[in-house]
Amino acid sequence: MTPGFGARLAQATADRGPLCLGIDPHPELLASWGLPATPDGLAAFAETCVTAFAGFAIVKPQVAFFEAYGSAGYAVLERTTAALGEAGVLVLADAKRGDIGTTMAAYATAWAGASPLAADAVTASPYLGFGSLEPLLQTAAAHRRGVFVLAATSNPEGASVQRCRDAQGRTVAQGIVDAAAAANRAERADGAQLGSVGVVVGATLDEVPDLSALGGPVLVPGVGAQGGRPEALAGLGGAAAGTLLPAVSREVLRAGPDVGALRAAAERLRDAVAYLAAR
Repeated sequence: MTPGFGARLAQATADRGPLCLGIDPHPELLASWGLPATPDGLAAFAETCVTAFAGFAIVKPQVAFFEAYGSAGYAVLERTTAALGEAGVLVLADAKRGDIGTTMAAYATAWAGASPLAADAVTASPYLGFGSLEPLLQTAAAHRRGVFVLAATSNPEGASVQRCRDAQGRTVAQGIVDAAAAANRAERADGAQLGSVGVVVGATLDEVPDLSALGGPVLVPGVGAQGGRPEALAGLGGAAAGTLLPAVSREVLRAGPDVGALRAAAERLRDAVAYLAAR
C-alpha cells in the first residue's frame, strides 16, 4: 500500500529539507519576468518553476492564479502538478476549499480524489465548522493524500474570528488544531511517523496555538518577503522538530526568470531552514 501523505512528507523533508516553495504566478511577477498575463505566459512561468524546483521536497501552486485564466489556467495547473510529480516533488494545491455536504464532497473529489487536479495534499478552510471538512478528510485518507487546515492565519482580519473563545475557553484556532490532532491519532496509532492532517499557522504571528499534540505537519507561510524570519521558527507553538514546513514564494520567485538564479535562491532558503528537519 502507498504510504500516507504524512509518511511521504516526513521522508521527503528528511532527505531534501523542509522548505515548501510556492508557484504564485501573480500578474506583477509575470510582468517582471517579461511574460504576458495570458495562458501562454502562465505556462512559461510554471514550466520554469518546475525546472528550477525539481529535487526539492514539496511545492505549493497557488490555485487562484491559475483559476484566473479559466479552463486554460486549470489545464496549466494539471500539467504543472503532473510535471512536479514526475520530478519526484510532492505537490500541495493551495486551494483553500471549504463548504458543506455534497458541495464539500465534490471539492474533495476534485482536489483529493482521482481528478487530474488532485495533488498530494490540499489546503482547506474549516470556518464552516471543522466537521464540514469530513468528506475531504475521508477522501484524502482513501487516496493517501494530505489536508492542511487553516488555523491561525497572518492576515489582520483573521484574528477577529480565530482568537475568539469557544465554550471550553479555547481560541477557535486552538480548537481547529485540537480537531486536526484527533484526526491524526488513528493514523499514528498504526505506526505513522507523522499524520496526514496538517494545519496552517502564519510565520509572522506573535500569538500561535499550542501545536505540541498535533502529530501532523505545520505549514508556515510568510517566510521571507512577508517578514517571517527563517531563524525564528524553531519550537513554533511547541511543534516538534520535523513537523514545521516553512513556505516561501515571492522571496524566491523575484529571482526569476533565470532557472539557475531561481534554484540558487531556493537553495539559500532551504539551507536557512534545514535546522528544522527531523533528526
